[in-house]
Amino acid sequence: MGAIQTAVRRWRREARDLGMSTAEYAVGTVAAAAFAGLLFKIVTSPDVRALLLGIIKRALQLG
Repeated sequence: MGAIQTAVRRWRREARDLGMSTAEYAVGTVAAAAFAGLLFKIVTSPDVRALLLGIIKRALQLG
């Protein structure tokens, strides 16, 4: 029984440092939202939209 308790204690000690804390989740979420907003703004710009439509039209004409 002592070996199991020792293993559990060791696992708990090591598990404390795994994963992100609440503050890290908040920073990660804000960064992901900012990146998504920037990417959306870029993709919906008229220049990029025209470029993407041109690529799609050329791809459909090849088929």
